[in-house]
Amino acid sequence: MADMTAQKLLFYVGTYTRNGSEGIYRFRMDPSTGALTPAGVTSGIENPSFLAIHPDLHTLYAVAEVGEFEGRPGGALNAYRIDAQTGDLTFLNQQLTYGAAPCYVSVDATGKVAMVANYSGGNVTAFPVQADGSLGPASAHVQHEGSGPDPKRQEGPHAHSINVTPDNRFALAADLGLDKVIVYRLDAANGTLSPHDPPYASVPPGEGPRHFDFHPNGRFLYVINEMGSTVTAFAFDAQHATFEPLQTISTLPEGWNGRSSCADIHVSPSGRFLYGSNRGHDSIAIYAIDETFGTLSVVGHTSTGGRTPRNFAIDPTGAFLLAANQDTHNIVVFSIDRESGALEPAGVETNVPMPVCLSFFPRAM
Repeated sequence: MADMTAQKLLFYVGTYTRNGSEGIYRFRMDPSTGALTPAGVTSGIENPSFLAIHPDLHTLYAVAEVGEFEGRPGGALNAYRIDAQTGDLTFLNQQLTYGAAPCYVSVDATGKVAMVANYSGGNVTAFPVQADGSLGPASAHVQHEGSGPDPKRQEGPHAHSINVTPDNRFALAADLGLDKVIVYRLDAANGTLSPHDPPYASVPPGEGPRHFDFHPNGRFLYVINEMGSTVTAFAFDAQHATFEPLQTISTLPEGWNGRSSCADIHVSPSGRFLYGSNRGHDSIAIYAIDETFGTLSVVGHTSTGGRTPRNFAIDPTGAFLLAANQDTHNIVVFSIDRESGALEPAGVETNVPMPVCLSFFPRAM
């Protein structure tokens, strides 16, 4: 494997194609300093807001987060071949998602199925991945049903993310409108999603779950709640795919009363720390993880150096955190203190119009 300290790390930036954005941007990062170098842009896709890289590293998938695509209701999912030397993207094909505003895409561990969460459609869709990385027509489409206590934000289902459990047996979909993380049995070979019993885990009413991440030990799940500005920690029983709520903790400093909402969440590669983004407070919340019990304690909050941080990413070496500030059109790099979990500005930032998602290629190129 290449020495990541001797070569550059590649990452892609998904954007909303407004305010001058051309599409999917890519950068190289020096893993010793965090310095960023622009490496190109792929145009021709509207609102490629969320990205995922196939496990074989040959293909990138990007949603087109729109309400109507080529005259038909719903958005689209695009597949691109990744050039192994340059990281350039070559369009392969696209498929309709059969739901409006697809806002999240993931690929299962076997690389056989890609899954999309359609926010406005309130549903999830799965696609078989072909041998060349292109997408077959949808193999599963599940409509969520119900509502939550907030009549403005939770009038119906709003699927916000979907990803697999560590053993790849199940797919979990966080639905902001229902206050649920819905559990599906995943048949990756056939690209199907089947109801599980019990069918979901719940967060407190009105919290609005958005994204989630597993602890590296596979025993704990952390869900960031957009509406409530909280994180809910669950103990996870992998054999039965059941969840026991452990704790719900604020992402905001004590006494802060401004308007804010959450976006993204990631556990550090070491499993010692958890990070979550606040839009409004414009910060990264930092927690220490009790690796025995899974509970969280606040370490602190660090300004993201811009407004409305959407997604953020921890680089594959675990040395840096990169925050994408949508409304100030910048990406800011922070050094991670491996002992305390604290973030310090690395003195590096770059301008990108409307950045939303950051997706690292997992090895140096």
